[in-house]
Amino acid sequence: MAAVSGCAASGAQPMAGSGADRDMIVVNALGGLGDPNHPGDSLVPDVSPRVLAEAHASGLTAVNVTLGYVAGPQDPFEASVNDIAATDALVRAHPANLMKVYTAADIRRAKDEGRIGLIYGFQNGAMMGDKPERVDTFANLGVRIFQLTYNPANQLGDGSMAPENRGITALGREVIARCNANHVMVDLSHSGEQTCLEAARASAQPVSINHTGCRALTDLPRNKTDEELRLVAERGGFVGIYFMPFLNPTGHATAADVVAHLEHAVNICGEDQVGIGTDGSVTQIDDLAAYEAVLVKEIAERRAAGISAKGERPDTYPFVVDLRGPDQFRKLQRLLAAKGWSSARIEKIMGLNFLRYAETIWGA
Repeated sequence: MAAVSGCAASGAQPMAGSGADRDMIVVNALGGLGDPNHPGDSLVPDVSPRVLAEAHASGLTAVNVTLGYVAGPQDPFEASVNDIAATDALVRAHPANLMKVYTAADIRRAKDEGRIGLIYGFQNGAMMGDKPERVDTFANLGVRIFQLTYNPANQLGDGSMAPENRGITALGREVIARCNANHVMVDLSHSGEQTCLEAARASAQPVSINHTGCRALTDLPRNKTDEELRLVAERGGFVGIYFMPFLNPTGHATAADVVAHLEHAVNICGEDQVGIGTDGSVTQIDDLAAYEAVLVKEIAERRAAGISAKGERPDTYPFVVDLRGPDQFRKLQRLLAAKGWSSARIEKIMGLNFLRYAETIWGA
């Protein structure tokens, strides 16, 4: 969930992990670097000492950070270029902690050098306007992931909350072709079902759904049907499961729900096509009551902007209540191991599957 004025996430106290889990490559296919205790008005990462320390403590190797226009009155193209420039400046200012990811090899290098790889991504294709050639511009600026739609419809296709459930537009097909030519990921998170199916078939390269849940388990528009999941997997793509309220019909998702959606996704897609895209960061919330007040305001803003999804409510946290903070990745590993998953499968889910997919699209 990208906020109208920044993004929120939550945390818990870090815990020590075993040498094995510390050594895993952990790729969050959609997340962020931010401090929900001090939310800002921008999607540009927050790289305060605390945010960086807790991100490192979590074992995070690389994260797809949302930049640019999602919604609001600003010019989509200008806002997106400005976010890229601002994030580039942050990376230059923190070379010991951060690196910009262009290829799969950069993710491995981030791991080897103890840095956090930032994968630049969009969550709305509105900044393309009616000019598909802008894909070339943004690819040259280092954007590696292009999500076609957010929750509403745009000029490329219908989002998950667009009632008509129309497919990809002619312009959307041109944008997909440009993405393929520039070797950037086509992300179908937030898309409507018909847009997702048509876009997956239109793309000459495998596509991704970087942050979603399984509609077979929780029937909400932000989750993907088995048909969508299967098609993306059959074409060599990637599916990331989020840590969001949409995993449970009550809106109060738990770690057990994350495990259940991962298990279902693996059953449908196979263990080589599934990973995680939490849709959050790892910084701990110090005062949950104060955060709840911020959340009420954020949900009201999202509803007013027409970008809210069914299942978002002021009383539902945009995170999994018992799978949060710097220990979230290690705790998930422990829960999957307790389910009998092999260490090899867990390593795939935590990052190696995304890395394989990245090699397919970006190159090794």
